[in-house]
Amino acid sequence: MEKATFGAGCFWGVESFFRQVPGVIDAVCGYAGGHVDNPTYKQVCSDKTGHAEVVEVTFDPAKVSYGALLDVFFMNHDPTTLNRQGPDVGTQYRSVIFVHSREQEHTAHAKKTALESSGRFKRTVVTTIEPAQPFWRAEEYHQRYFEKNGLPSCHVNFAES
Repeated sequence: MEKATFGAGCFWGVESFFRQVPGVIDAVCGYAGGHVDNPTYKQVCSDKTGHAEVVEVTFDPAKVSYGALLDVFFMNHDPTTLNRQGPDVGTQYRSVIFVHSREQEHTAHAKKTALESSGRFKRTVVTTIEPAQPFWRAEEYHQRYFEKNGLPSCHVNFAES
């Protein structure tokens, strides 16, 4: 099994769309990229900890490639909006890929470059690619939020944009 960590706005939707990918074993809401140990949701929302809302994905690379996960990531959020996804604004909603290996870093940069040159978006892709940081699991009420509350995902699919 391998890990992948993505920030693409509100982690509820990110978790939801990764859970649907065959080969994904688990997807967990949490926080990464900040300077406070074991932050709370309230602290992260204060925009003072530096964390992004992220999802840590555990996947079987024999069943789904890291590149395919990157495709899902880029299809399910707008990577051209800085510190924002839809109505959610703040650095915790930034578009970020935390890479766990040199191979992931290379693949992420190649996917981002291909996306930028594809003409799919009119604006610059602002997604950052950073070394994996400590992952802090979010509070339990954030895990599988849509499933627990019978709600549809809030993310927009950008496959056709």
